[in-house]
Amino acid sequence: MSSVFEKMFRKEDPLVYQDKDSHLIRSLTTKDFLALGVGTIVSTSIFTLPGVVAAQHAGPAVALSFLCAAIVAGMVAFAYAEMAAAMPFAGSAYSWINVVFGEFWGWIAGWALLAEYFIAVAFVASGLSANFQGLISPLGFKLPTSLSTASTGSNGGLMDLFAIIIILLVTTLLSRGASQTARVENTLVVLKVIAILVFIFVGATAIKSQNYTPFIPKYHVNADGSAFGGWQGIYAGVSEIFLAYIGFDSIAANSAEAKNPQKTMPRGILGSLLIAVLLFVAVALVLVGMFSYADYANNAEPVGWALRQSGHEIIATIVQAVAVVGMFTALIGMMLAGSRLLYSFGRDGLLPKALGKLSNNLPNRALIVLTIIGIVLGAFFPFTFLAQLISAGTLIAFMFVSVGIYALRPREGKDIPEPSFKMPLYPVLPALGFLGALGIFWGLDIQAKTYALGWFILGMIIYFSYGMKHSTATIDRINKEAEKERE
Repeated sequence: MSSVFEKMFRKEDPLVYQDKDSHLIRSLTTKDFLALGVGTIVSTSIFTLPGVVAAQHAGPAVALSFLCAAIVAGMVAFAYAEMAAAMPFAGSAYSWINVVFGEFWGWIAGWALLAEYFIAVAFVASGLSANFQGLISPLGFKLPTSLSTASTGSNGGLMDLFAIIIILLVTTLLSRGASQTARVENTLVVLKVIAILVFIFVGATAIKSQNYTPFIPKYHVNADGSAFGGWQGIYAGVSEIFLAYIGFDSIAANSAEAKNPQKTMPRGILGSLLIAVLLFVAVALVLVGMFSYADYANNAEPVGWALRQSGHEIIATIVQAVAVVGMFTALIGMMLAGSRLLYSFGRDGLLPKALGKLSNNLPNRALIVLTIIGIVLGAFFPFTFLAQLISAGTLIAFMFVSVGIYALRPREGKDIPEPSFKMPLYPVLPALGFLGALGIFWGLDIQAKTYALGWFILGMIIYFSYGMKHSTATIDRINKEAEKERE
C-alpha cells in the first residue's frame, strides 16, 4: 500500500518534461496566442448567451453576470499565466499539477480537462453544422434528415454529415503544424471581431433607455426551480456564463510551442481574456438595450433577431455567417489543445504511449484519436444532457491550478525557473481564485455534478488499472533499481 501512495504522490522532475517536449517546434507568438484565445473564448456563445441568460435569470443585469464570471476567470487566469511562464509544458494543468502535487493529482486535473475537450469538440462541430445548414438553406441546399442530424431515437437522423466534414477539415489543418494553423486562425479572428464591433455600433443606435429599467429585476423562482432577478439571478447567470470563458486553457495547453513563453504566455492568456470580457459585456448591454430582455426567451439567435427587428437584415445575415466562422475558430482552439493534452498523457505512459509519439514534430497520433472521438460524439450521439460537464470538469482543474501556486512559489528559482510574471496579491489571490471556482461549481445543477462524478470514477479506474502500471516514471524507477542490483 505504501508503494501505491508513493507512486500517486511522486512529483515529476520539470527537466524531464522540458526534455520530452523539446522536439515540439516553438513557433507561436503573442499575436498567435491572442488570436487562439479570442477565437476559442469568443465563439458562438457571444451571439446566444447574453440573450438567453438575460431572459432566464438576470434581465438587464446580465452584464453583471458576465463581469462576475470574468472576475473569477481572471483570478484563475493569473494563476495560469504564472504556471505557464514557469513551466511551459504541453498539457497545461495536467503537467503542472504533476510537477507540484504528484502524478495522481495531475491525472485528475488532466482527466477533468479531457472531458471539456472531448465534449466541446463534439458540441462545437454539431453547432457549427446546424448554423451552416441554416445559412445555406435559403439558397435551396438541404441535406436529407438522415444525414443532417445525429440520432435521438425519433427524429429520423442517422448522422450529422457536416459535423464529420468540419472535424476532418480542422484535423487536416492542424496536422500541417501550429504555425500554419495560426495564420488561418489570426485571419478568421480579426474578421469575427470586426463583425462583433459592427453589431455593437449598429445595435447601439437602436437602444431604448427604458429597457434597462429596472436594471436588476425583482427576484422570483422560475418554473424549473432556477432563480430569476436579484443577486440570486445574477449568480445563476454566472454559472451558466462561465462556460464561455474557459477557453484560455487552450492557450496554456500549447505553451510548449511558444516562442519566449516567459512573455508570450502571460500576455496571451490575460490579453485574450480581457478582449473577450470587453466584447461580451458590450454585446450584452447593447442587446438588452435594443429590446426588453423578455423578448429573448426561447430565442436561439437573439443577436440576429434583434438586428432583423431593427431593420438591419443584411447585417443580421453577416452576423450569422460570422457565428459559423466563430465556431470554426473555437473548434481549432479546442482540437489543438485537446490533442496536446492527449499527447501529454501518452508521453507519460498514463494512456497508450503511441499517443505520445510525434510525427514531423507534431502530436498527430493524439490528434487522430481526438478526431475519432469527436466524430463519434458529434455525428452519431445526442449529447445535450452533458453540456454542463464541460464546466464541471474545467472548474475542478481551475481549482487545482489556483492552489497549485502555493506549491509552485517555494520552488521558483530552484528546480523551477523564476518566471517573469507572477500572480499578484499573493497569497490572497490564489485562495480567492479557488473559492470563486468552487462557488461557480457549487452553482451547477445536480445532474452536471453527478455526471462529473461518473467521469472521475472512470478516470480513477483507468489510472489504477493502467496508468499507474505503465507510467514512464514508474518504469524509469524500476529500471534504475534493476541497474543498481546488477551493479
